[in-house]
Amino acid sequence: MAGDWPKIKARRTTTISPWVAIIEREVEFAPGSAPELYHAVGQQDYIAIVARTPDGKIPIVRQYRPALEQFTWELPAGLVDAGEAVADCCRRELLEETGFPARTVHPLGSYAPCTARLSNRVHSFFVETGPRAEKYPLEAGIEVKLVTPKELASLILSGEFILQLHIGAILLAGLRDHIDLGAFRLPG
Repeated sequence: MAGDWPKIKARRTTTISPWVAIIEREVEFAPGSAPELYHAVGQQDYIAIVARTPDGKIPIVRQYRPALEQFTWELPAGLVDAGEAVADCCRRELLEETGFPARTVHPLGSYAPCTARLSNRVHSFFVETGPRAEKYPLEAGIEVKLVTPKELASLILSGEFILQLHIGAILLAGLRDHIDLGAFRLPG
């Protein structure tokens, strides 16, 4: 009987915008118990890219985030379009946001960004890039910076690079031996 519970007794989705929906679930945790309501944010799957340029730098992007009402440094990333393969999204977003083409794409894994409130997945990749495209029109509102691992570590520790999902992608790239996490270690 334990394998039969919890049960989703009802599900309702309210679309807020093309990017966000609220999903309400009525959950019964045990036979005869009163159902409880749970809400989650529904959105498309998301990709995060740890890239390395031919000269060993890591491209990061700065953009204004209305949710935080501030500019942030982040990895190149984006939402997966309907019907788009996640590796294709990785290639597209890297080129759009940085001007760097993907030479090799290595999947790092797909994980839940927040098991309590978000229903999507984050697909992380490590990419070895080719040379930057000449005069490629970058996505509006994005500033690109090429950093060393130590410079990225400084940005993380200073609070300028604050997206936890992207810090997790960096860890995954290290765990899968694509980058040396020791190179991120700062003196002292």
